[in-house]
Amino acid sequence: MDVQGTGPAAQAGPHDTERALVGDMTRLATDFLDSLTPELHARALWAPLDDATVEAERVRWFYTPTDHGGVPLRELSPRQQSLAMQLLAGGLTRQAYVTACTVMGLENVLDEVDGWQADWGRERGRDPGLYWVRIFGRPGEPSRGWRFGGHHLSVNLLIRDGRIAAATPSFLGADPASSPLLAGTLRPLGGTEDLARTLMSSLPGPARAQALLHPRAISDIVSGNRARIGPGDRMMHMPDLFRGPLPTPRLAALVDRIDDIAETGSGYTEEDHAVMALAHEPQGVAAGEMTAEQRGLLRELLAAYTDRSPTPVADAHRRHYLDESNLDVVHFGWAGDVAPGEPHYYRLTAPRLLIEYDNTQRGANHAHSVWRDPSGDFGIDPLASHHTSIPH
Repeated sequence: MDVQGTGPAAQAGPHDTERALVGDMTRLATDFLDSLTPELHARALWAPLDDATVEAERVRWFYTPTDHGGVPLRELSPRQQSLAMQLLAGGLTRQAYVTACTVMGLENVLDEVDGWQADWGRERGRDPGLYWVRIFGRPGEPSRGWRFGGHHLSVNLLIRDGRIAAATPSFLGADPASSPLLAGTLRPLGGTEDLARTLMSSLPGPARAQALLHPRAISDIVSGNRARIGPGDRMMHMPDLFRGPLPTPRLAALVDRIDDIAETGSGYTEEDHAVMALAHEPQGVAAGEMTAEQRGLLRELLAAYTDRSPTPVADAHRRHYLDESNLDVVHFGWAGDVAPGEPHYYRLTAPRLLIEYDNTQRGANHAHSVWRDPSGDFGIDPLASHHTSIPH
């Protein structure tokens, strides 16, 4: 599979390229399922897609170290792991796939940061083998999808009638957000942080004041892992971000303590959370009020999120925001300090767009980022039967 779109298929039209990629995904999903034992197969495949229980599971997603549902990599053979990773690669651009692999590998670094003591109710608490694959709907059916997720990673794809109908929610996190290398620094999400900081710093006084949503950073993304998001949603607290209750009182107490530390660090009250709640009207400064250079930064920042999708979808989103009228309505908002190393948060909003980034925990060395379509996540928008949620 040519996930960068540079092979022969890229010479065809965009729809042909997309259909070829969907065909590759269908083949990989089939090969993956056929390779599994009956027990693993039953856990990996949930069908049919129109079953209420299957659909309820499809729209559940997580970014915490909890069971994400399906089959984890550590229970798969090397060939099965390769098929799962090929499926993931097809659901992302090349640069996003490399970033996702780096996020997965950071579990080994985080294990060391935690003093090798984190367990999360299992033998190894930080485990790069605990990334789950689950397929919804049988490969080849008109509507089907798949999910790949684990700690700090969630990729959700829906295919409908041979087209990619949804690629959100899409989540990437990094803990640590910054780690030393032998001759440099590893920052998997550093580019998205630096672009936003540069944009905020470039704004003149009145525009910067308009962009500042709150002088202090909120301790997590506001949308959380809700299946659907809307105006009035406030930040979800950590105990609500897991698959059901924590398995032991000790782990429940640990999560409560981590959440309390984060809240205390932010200094937020209920009034502060109300200020940062998702709203009907866009918040921050509009791209239509930015200079050409600032708009260029904003386009780069948008692409850093919309590129977390299959290449044909990423290309379509880049074309979408080349249109000045589409870019004009994007709003940029910031919370917290602009200085590097200080806790901060930013948000991009527009019709069918919500992007959030925070780097606040562990002394501003633990980052979360998410790209969502408020009315089309998981392809469940009201007009789904008439059009896709991707700007083709």
